[in-house]
Amino acid sequence: MTKIGVIGAGKWGSALAFALSEKCEVYITSRTPRDIKNFISLEEILKLEYLVIAIPAQQISSWLEENFKYNNQKILVASKGIEATTGRFLNEIYAKYVPNENIAFLSGPSFAAEVIKSLPTALVINSKNEKLSAAFASFFPSFIKTYTSTDVVGAEIAGAYKNVIAIAAGICEGLNLGKNASASLISRGLVEMHRFAKEYGAKDETFIGLSGAGDLFLTASSIMSRNFRVGLGIAEGKSKEEIVKELGEVAEGIGTTYALYEIAKKKDLYLPIAKEVYNMLEGTDPHVSLSNFLAS
Repeated sequence: MTKIGVIGAGKWGSALAFALSEKCEVYITSRTPRDIKNFISLEEILKLEYLVIAIPAQQISSWLEENFKYNNQKILVASKGIEATTGRFLNEIYAKYVPNENIAFLSGPSFAAEVIKSLPTALVINSKNEKLSAAFASFFPSFIKTYTSTDVVGAEIAGAYKNVIAIAAGICEGLNLGKNASASLISRGLVEMHRFAKEYGAKDETFIGLSGAGDLFLTASSIMSRNFRVGLGIAEGKSKEEIVKELGEVAEGIGTTYALYEIAKKKDLYLPIAKEVYNMLEGTDPHVSLSNFLAS
């Protein structure tokens, strides 16, 4: 059996470790020791040929700088987000440490709580190295259907941006604006993230498939989504600090919203939903943002 190391023992990392264990010998590690099966040290994990990294996007840069030692490992990145402080995509962050041919990025609609129950799921493995994508695809269990793609930047943007739209969808739900408004928001959100991605050369088909529409529809329509719950909190008048404390876990859409806001300013891009989510995270009354959005 192929040995795989999972770095990050949160809900998503643990769910992936569980899923991959159907066909592979899986080991897991995290920043703090856990009393779980096959938990080993980071030093031991980094000796394995295949790694899955499920660290929150906003922590990846510092984690790589402080902990990572490249030894020709093949890496599947299971995080989604854009670095808030720099606006860098994850493939740009990893490029300093891992060559393109040794890295792939996971995308698609996937709640950890359903993966851990072995419920049917479909995911996309994105890499410039098609052989690497195929190798990682072969490691997934029978209940997960895998597809492959070479559109790394498209999958990354879709996976990050959909969390911002999910915050907006949660606000829409929390304000009781109705299903018409929700459907309109999500569909315009898809247009907005696709328009943004075209600036970076992403492929159109990514946004009508699992990585784009699939992941967006899931994340922006369920209370199981942390980012959707962030939106519900905003609709209740809570600050982002209060919301994050109540969640007790990372909501990637917050950092990504700040990154998109800064990128939009620098590039003069029209991102009305992301802009209003930013304003609300900064304290603007949701009803004011709604009026601004409808008038934009």
